[in-house]
Amino acid sequence: MRIGIIAIQGNIEEHANAMLKALKHANRRAEIVKIKHRGIVPTCDALIIPGGESTTLGRLMEREGISSEIKEAAHAGIPIMGTCAGLVLLAKKGDRQVDMTGQPLLGLMDIHVNRNAFGRQRESFECPVDFRGLDSPFNAVFIRAPCITGCKEDVEVLSRYEGFIVAARQKNILALAFHPELTDDLRIHHYFLRMLDLTGTV
Repeated sequence: MRIGIIAIQGNIEEHANAMLKALKHANRRAEIVKIKHRGIVPTCDALIIPGGESTTLGRLMEREGISSEIKEAAHAGIPIMGTCAGLVLLAKKGDRQVDMTGQPLLGLMDIHVNRNAFGRQRESFECPVDFRGLDSPFNAVFIRAPCITGCKEDVEVLSRYEGFIVAARQKNILALAFHPELTDDLRIHHYFLRMLDLTGTV
């Protein structure tokens, strides 16, 4: 099994380390692949799009030919997890700020996003949030975090904070406004591993 992390920008090592720990706890083996160029995404069984600066990340992914490969993987049923900027890129619709910057979106989830819903870097914070499928709250780390402001009926809302949707899933796509890789709690990475089981990947 190969789990690819888009390695252009963001918390790449943190996601890799968290996933390796989750795999060890689950007694499973997988190769963690860091993706910087086209040609690697099609070899992966799952993908992670980390946080970062969403406009820059989106443009670099397009320039490197990675965006089209992610879209093909998503349509083939490959599990994809996007965190923070990754959530923004997964959306079909952005806010006025997204439109003004001409930010490219992957358009894989039927969600509408507010790119900077929780303010700037200095307004970053941590707080416990309920997460559907977990038996106790998850301590979520929000850093210049987006939120989901609307979604279609087949999008499953997994978590809310102060009325904002901060985690959702649509079939094989998981979107998180916060950073699970920045905590010692591996439950969301385990949740993502279970999504691989549903696709038949072992």
